[in-house]
Amino acid sequence: MAKKGILLVNLGSPRSTAVKDVKEYLDEFLMDERVIDYRWIFRALLVRGIILNTRPAKSAEAYKTVWTDKGSPLIVITEKVQKKLQKVVDVPVEIGMRYAEPSIETGIQKLVDQGVSEIVLFPLYPQYAMSTTESVIEKAEEVRKKKFPKVRINYIQPFYHRDIYINCLAESIKEKLPENFDALQFSYHGVPERHIYKTDPTKTCNLNDCCSRETNPSHQFCYRHQCFDTTKKVIEKLSLPREKTIISFQSRLGKDKWMEPYTDETLETIPSKGIKNLAIVCPAFVSDCLETLEEISVEGKEQFLHAGGEHFHYIPCLNDEDRWIEVVKVLCEEKLDQFYLV
Repeated sequence: MAKKGILLVNLGSPRSTAVKDVKEYLDEFLMDERVIDYRWIFRALLVRGIILNTRPAKSAEAYKTVWTDKGSPLIVITEKVQKKLQKVVDVPVEIGMRYAEPSIETGIQKLVDQGVSEIVLFPLYPQYAMSTTESVIEKAEEVRKKKFPKVRINYIQPFYHRDIYINCLAESIKEKLPENFDALQFSYHGVPERHIYKTDPTKTCNLNDCCSRETNPSHQFCYRHQCFDTTKKVIEKLSLPREKTIISFQSRLGKDKWMEPYTDETLETIPSKGIKNLAIVCPAFVSDCLETLEEISVEGKEQFLHAGGEHFHYIPCLNDEDRWIEVVKVLCEEKLDQFYLV
């Protein structure tokens, strides 16, 4: 019988806060055609001609504010998840990063070295997006075909709507919510609007009116709808009124139109509307990283307080909470069992 294993895949991180390491990481990340979806020559002109000559030094300083004694928080947290999961499953568990090390290839190799030939690969993104889930799967398939043609891979699909995940997220948020707050803001990582249309094979998506529909053929590919649906289900679990919640999108890059409303602009305007005590959570991430610990918890807090806000409360990601490990275990075991059905 074939031996099975699990590969947890997260975004990745520079190997250090040195500018050269940050530059190397950003080059691999931003040159991914599913992150910046221009033709190669225009992507190279933008990334290698402009961004990599200006951004690495600034990004390196930002990474320094979140770096731990053990390294990148995203890597450290993913390693903790791996170790906890390994204790509750009876197959080997390894990790891989979409960018930098340990790479997806490194993770697969470690499993193969243990005799594994059937892998459940878990992209650690609740919602589907071209620049996240799709990029991971395409990279893993490229590596598999080139280096590991005899290995079978079963991919875990986005789990934004699964009850086990929604219950986990809602319970985690509930435990960390301050006693008094004027609003709970859900800040999701943004993507360019054109990505939504490009990832819709059904060609039924219309950002003006379909995301809030109960059903639409595009929903299984629509990141925006999935963010809305995650929020809707969580606030129902928390019994929060809609008027006490906000949805926004962070981390935009360049001058293209990205999904709105933008988190930074929202943080600068809501204090004038009477929201002085804010709680904020980032459900596009399962592990705290630069985008949550620095962009939201530091920069976002400064923007909100400078605009007249009084109390800003960042709610951490699921990280290595035991309840999240149980979700990971259940989702992985579902896919492990599917190997027997093929």
